[in-house]
Amino acid sequence: MKNLRPLLLGAIIGALLTYFFCPRQAVEAEDLSSSMQQKAIVKPEGVITVEQAKALNDNWTKFRKPVLDSVTERRVKKEDYRWAWWSLEDIENYIAYIRSETPQGETFTGLRVYLGVYDENSTNGKNGMTTMFIVPTGGSNVNKGSLFNMTVQGNGDRNDPPLNNSGGSGDGYPQ
Repeated sequence: MKNLRPLLLGAIIGALLTYFFCPRQAVEAEDLSSSMQQKAIVKPEGVITVEQAKALNDNWTKFRKPVLDSVTERRVKKEDYRWAWWSLEDIENYIAYIRSETPQGETFTGLRVYLGVYDENSTNGKNGMTTMFIVPTGGSNVNKGSLFNMTVQGNGDRNDPPLNNSGGSGDGYPQ
């Protein structure tokens, strides 16, 4: 019986250490949706007024449009796209898709929007036109064993398929 006590105490300590220091599985989708419903709505940083957005658009029109239009007019003989649009459903589905594709040990931290131009071999009738596409960002979780949970996260582009095929137009600020 005396030899059993240290063995039992060691097993309990080992179980506690395993519980606190081993990585846990990601939250299930049902738990995530219920926690999102309970979460307070917070205005994100970077939200600007409609007037500020229109001023930024006017500045783009004043300083960039003449130069870009001259190039586009020479190449494709029409006015280039000025904005992109995705439906809310497409964005939500894309975020859910990327979350489902994120392997354990990696993070999905945000979305980055890039400008692109369709080449002359494009089959969608948009040869030479501007497009925008969305790329997920994130990185690896690096957990180090310690008494404190410290996570180092990257914020680079992930190697997941980007989202393109937005609706766009050459018109000014979308109404």
